[in-house]
Amino acid sequence: MTRRTVFYISDRTAITAETIGHSLVTQFEHVQFEHITLPFIDTVEKAKAAVDKINHTAERGNRPIIFSTLIDPDIRQEIINSKGFFLDFFHSFIEILEEEFHTESAHAVGKYHGLVNNSAYQTRMDAVNYALVNDDGATTKDYNRADVILIGVSRTGKTPTCLYLALQYGLYAANYPLTEDDPSGQLFKKPAFVSTYYQKLYGLTIDPERLQAIRTERRPGTAYSSLKQCQFEIAKTESLFLSAGIPYLNTTTMSIEEIAATIVHEKNLPRRV
Repeated sequence: MTRRTVFYISDRTAITAETIGHSLVTQFEHVQFEHITLPFIDTVEKAKAAVDKINHTAERGNRPIIFSTLIDPDIRQEIINSKGFFLDFFHSFIEILEEEFHTESAHAVGKYHGLVNNSAYQTRMDAVNYALVNDDGATTKDYNRADVILIGVSRTGKTPTCLYLALQYGLYAANYPLTEDDPSGQLFKKPAFVSTYYQKLYGLTIDPERLQAIRTERRPGTAYSSLKQCQFEIAKTESLFLSAGIPYLNTTTMSIEEIAATIVHEKNLPRRV
């Protein structure tokens, strides 16, 4: 299997370069990638230090791939002069957009972040706090404020999905665990709040073998992580979803981003940020 190193470089957080770059390289299943992110490369001096890392990597083998969202032309040129294969997301589109809009762009660092107003920031923070307070069934008294309530057995991705929905979309997402040892027997019957909050519910499930692997990392050698227990819990929860008419998603091969986007699409949830 071929091995390649991929650099994600930006004068800001490098999240954009990572997101687009990852989506591209995952199409190459027979190449093994090492990912290196270099954010806040906002001076020529930092660019030169980045070039040293890129060139050092190039000397060890195959030419590194560089995904860039750098804006400053001097900084960009430093990286272009490295021994890496340079792919520029920003300049691939900015020139054709300038032509379409019949005007020059600002070529200013951090313009995207300037679009975020205080109201949007506060919405995001409120949503995150809501997700934390309403995590794992800690309380159900505030479910009337929820945009969506995720239900499923332990380790199906409920908590990280709720936090991502809060951060990325500004949505109020709660989650409720279905557990065998719940005194109300929630795993074997409809939870009491199903009728009340039916329109808000969305189920998460997972293949038992994958669930076993995840739980084994957390609690190896326990009944909780046994394949038999995982099969039992998944069968019970999927039966509940079907009998109650709760939409659900198998998260086995999905990223948190994909899970969240699917929920937003299928539930037609509003994006607040």
